[in-house]
Amino acid sequence: MSQAPKQFDNVSVVSKANVYFDAKVVSHTVLFKDGTKKTLGLIYPGTYKFNTDAAERMEIVAGSCKAKLAGQSEWKPYGAGTSFDVPAKSHFEISVEQGVAEYVCSFF
Repeated sequence: MSQAPKQFDNVSVVSKANVYFDAKVVSHTVLFKDGTKKTLGLIYPGTYKFNTDAAERMEIVAGSCKAKLAGQSEWKPYGAGTSFDVPAKSHFEISVEQGVAEYVCSFF
């Protein structure tokens, strides 16, 4: 289990939002002084597929969802305070049944 920080200090934020699936998934990019980046976002009800370029860690900070990584046949539930890792050059599906799932995505 992973716990995303409640706050990120001394960062830059890209003001233009990343908007996917008719605004059902929206995030903003946060840039760190060491060159790393994260996105902070909201996922509204629905099921969505994302392809990955870099490896990613999806940390759920509020709400809940279920996810299925490439090669998996079963959906796995994730709630606030949990995370899952997605390999580079892969994909995952994520589904929110109700409410809004809030996440922090870290890229490696």
